[in-house]
Amino acid sequence: MIGIFDSGVGGLSVFREIRKILPDEKYIYYSDNAHCPYGEKTREYIVRRAREITGFLIGKGADIIVVACNTATAAAISALRDEYTHIRFIGMEPAIKPAAASTRTGVVGVLATAGTLKADKYLNTREKYSEGVQIAEHVGKGFVELVESGHLKGETAESTIRESLKPLLDMGADRIVLGCTHYPFLSETILAVAAQICPGREIQIIDPAPAVAKQLMKVMQEEKLIKKEGFEISLFSSGDASILNETYGRL
Repeated sequence: MIGIFDSGVGGLSVFREIRKILPDEKYIYYSDNAHCPYGEKTREYIVRRAREITGFLIGKGADIIVVACNTATAAAISALRDEYTHIRFIGMEPAIKPAAASTRTGVVGVLATAGTLKADKYLNTREKYSEGVQIAEHVGKGFVELVESGHLKGETAESTIRESLKPLLDMGADRIVLGCTHYPFLSETILAVAAQICPGREIQIIDPAPAVAKQLMKVMQEEKLIKKEGFEISLFSSGDASILNETYGRL
């Protein structure tokens, strides 16, 4: 069984890509929305939550776990791998490499949480792939809250997105890396706002979820964990489950 967890519903954007290539597996998804967002939480807090959720997922039968949260990956995945040596963990990777390889303006914009942008994992990736490319960064202020409240379109969503997106576009960015699993649910609005700010510029969004799905499948093949027993998913939430159920329903 594949366990997936995130601070909220954002990890469903990763699940969506996983199911495309692993359609006949059993899944268990945990939304820690009672403690969402993780972006401003301390590393110790996030590690503690990740441990509790991991124990829950293993208790429900998970034999591989996707940490479908950039902030939790940066803060906790090393600790989880050290403690749960019998379980493989798949984390989120900042998608700077494909963005840097495809940019035409030479400027890559990164939208992420504050926790992700200051984490060693992100900083190391940025340093590795930023040669010859300018990396512009901004916290997606209020983005997680938009997704968790179901406000993916409309004036509120557009104004919130514009505040964080415009500085990146003003610097010349034509590739926008989404460094939080909640953000793909806002992709349509992000592109619409980008078109308003920079009409004529070819803006592309870079979502790391497809690459994470491929890595999961590779590891499951290596570990002989692919069972093809028929699709099934169980959804759990540490808080109000209504947004989780509604978001999953839209998928």
